[in-house]
Amino acid sequence: MAVVTHSTSNTRPRILTGDRPTGRLHLGHFVGSLENRVALQRDFDSFFIVADLHLLTTRPERAEIEQIGARAREMVLDALAAGIDPEHAVFYLQSGVPEVCILNTLFQSLVSVPRLERIPSLKEMARSAGRQEMSYALLGYPVLQSADVLCVRADAVPVGKDNHAHIEITQEIARRFNHLYGELFPVPQALLSDTPLLVGTDGQAKMSKSLDNAIYLADDQPTVRRKVMAMFTDPSRVRADVPADPDNGNPVFRYHDLFNDDRADVEELKARYRRGAVGDVEVKERLAAALDRFLAPMRERRAAYEARPGLVEEMLLAGTERVRAETQETVDLALNAMGLSATLRRMRGKVERSHR
Repeated sequence: MAVVTHSTSNTRPRILTGDRPTGRLHLGHFVGSLENRVALQRDFDSFFIVADLHLLTTRPERAEIEQIGARAREMVLDALAAGIDPEHAVFYLQSGVPEVCILNTLFQSLVSVPRLERIPSLKEMARSAGRQEMSYALLGYPVLQSADVLCVRADAVPVGKDNHAHIEITQEIARRFNHLYGELFPVPQALLSDTPLLVGTDGQAKMSKSLDNAIYLADDQPTVRRKVMAMFTDPSRVRADVPADPDNGNPVFRYHDLFNDDRADVEELKARYRRGAVGDVEVKERLAAALDRFLAPMRERRAAYEARPGLVEEMLLAGTERVRAETQETVDLALNAMGLSATLRRMRGKVERSHR
């Protein structure tokens, strides 16, 4: 996809993406957006946000806040292990950029409550957090997300299909601001993953930390094997000699399609499955081996980065300082475009004239 650059660097277009610090990243994160981030990093200036303010929308408890630092470190290590090059990425902590809250305030008047209420993922987030009612902060999640994207004037956002509606809000806010106050913000494009959702090991719901149905990028070999051997399979296939369709909702074969680098192995298993000539245990054993091959390079990269004390913290601090400086510029431009800065300038001028 061709992306027109509006970024301040005037060299390459920018992407912004990231995650809430709720824990380690898993295979669902990888196929949903992280794989896309790795593929795009050579062509884009890449900004990765640790969205701790977004965490508060569903987890405002002090105990959750106290874990942000440790979780942020794990998230960055997972991203680096997945193949993100620290020389081509800016990692930063959202709460370390308070100017984004100013932009959030400026944007709140550019979108209606009914528009936000039509976003299905917000209700799902509330349910996943065990909350009967949606908080004001959660309803405004996409507006704060818009401020995240537009504060660095990103041109594109790699997302999974479930977050596409959030980017549509960002596009609408950017267009509305530009229409009212002049062209300032790019209208960012959504760069969608080829794999919109990955079902969890339970075979029932999207892979999720809260549902305990996830295989994490940092899981070791025995852990991966244990989770794979417990995976949900086709409940209608009661014996190994019963022919069945491997592509009819069986998550084990879906994982084979995504993560098994031996395509001949996958096709041979599918052919035998259709004939009733292979059992679930063998199919799972081969998947465990394929996932081990897939995750082994990530484990090696992660170990290398973990062996450098202070590296992640240094990256987050440097990135946060850089983004804050850029966001201060963005806020100044937005206030000027809206005419809000002129009010204060007129007051200063009047005071100065009165003292002459």
